[in-house]
This record gives sequence, structure tokens and C-alpha cells, in this order.
Amino acid sequence: MQPLVITVDGPAGVGKSTVAHLVAKRLNIAFLDTGAMYRGIAVLCLEAGVDPKRDPHGVARLAEQAQIRFDWQADPPGLIVADGESQRDLTDSLRDDNVTQTVSQIATIAMVRKILVDAQRQIATDRLRLVTEGRDQGSVVFPDAPLKFFLDADPAKRAQRRAKQLRDAGVYVDENKILDSIRSRDYRDSHRTDGPLMCASDAIRIDTSTIKQEIVVDLIVKQVQQYIDSQYDDHGVWKGMG
Repeated sequence: MQPLVITVDGPAGVGKSTVAHLVAKRLNIAFLDTGAMYRGIAVLCLEAGVDPKRDPHGVARLAEQAQIRFDWQADPPGLIVADGESQRDLTDSLRDDNVTQTVSQIATIAMVRKILVDAQRQIATDRLRLVTEGRDQGSVVFPDAPLKFFLDADPAKRAQRRAKQLRDAGVYVDENKILDSIRSRDYRDSHRTDGPLMCASDAIRIDTSTIKQEIVVDLIVKQVQQYIDSQYDDHGVWKGMG
């Protein structure tokens, strides 16, 4: 099996995690949710009382000690942190409101980013083929990936989708507050100095504002299949062998 990394980037609330997960399932390859890794560190910071703004070195120490890994047997993969012989599954805590408020601060810490980027690249080496989602996967983490996609949508549309998702789960929300949060997150993510949110120059940009999720998945899967087909000759031999 030849290595293959497919990157799916985009701003908060655009649906990239769900799309990337569905693409990975369709292709029967691994799905890497890099946002979950940062959220896992946020959970650890909240538990330990470490403030990312006041103590970035403390956050980096937690990230280094965490030994983050994924439970690849789960669907989607669960996030595990190990400490010596003990380990914990943090998956159920990753979407808590306080975690969401903390995670973008953690993503700006260069020391933490280096630790997690190294871990992401190691996962790609170990898994061989995967779909990875984030904000800088195609531009920074995997700049040589042959297939890059950038999902975008109007902030108001993203807020509307998020509000519906929460209401469907029985949670009362103020859509205007969600919109303000998304706009603030967009600004922080796109203006940070290390690994800012950006569309790689060779990425395929998809505006999902008016496109159904299943159509976005179909578009990406079609592009991937065309690429894979182009890598083999008429006899089914990988062209890189020559």
C-alpha cells in the first residue's frame, strides 16, 4: 500500500471534522481529528488549573507528558491520554463549552504546536493512509500532501448550523452569541503567527454555504479516486515503481 495523506482544512464550524470522517469511511482509511488533540490538552489544562495565557510553558509540559494517542478501533477514533501505565479516554469531554473557550488559546502556543505537529506527522507515518483535518494541515503540517481541500462557509451560516446542532441536542443557545464567537475565533486563528488558518495555494477550495454535506463528501471522494487511479498504469502497477 502506497502512503497517502488527504488534508481537509477550514475555519471553526464549517463541518470539516464530519466531512473528513465520512470521506475516510468511504475510502476505508484512517481519520485524524487534529482538533481533538488540542482539545485534549485543553481538558488537561482545565483539570490542572493551568492558564494558557499566563503559563504557556505549563501547557507545553502537559502536552509533552500527555502521550496523546487515538483508539483507532472506535468510530470516530477516541482520544486517549496515557500517564505511565494508566490511560484515560477524554473523548466525551472534548466538546464541553469551557474546552471550546480554551482551545484556541492553546493553539497559539508554539511549543505546544510543535509537540502536536510532530505527533501528527508520526501518525501519518504509522497509519500510511489517512484523512486529516485541521486549520493548517495542508499549509504547514503536510505541505507535500497530494490532495488538499479547504472548506469554507459564511460565518452566519456556520453559526446557524451550530445552533441547530445544539438545539437538536436539547441545548438552548443564542445564535448571535455563537456568531460572535465564530467571528472572534476566525480572527484569532487567521492572525496567529504560528500555523495560521489559511488555504494552501494548491488546495481545492469548497464553499459549503449552500452545498449539502453529502455532496461535499462526494466531491472529495471523487477527486481522491481520480488521483489514485492516475497513480497506476493499465496493468495496475504503481507508476512510482518505475
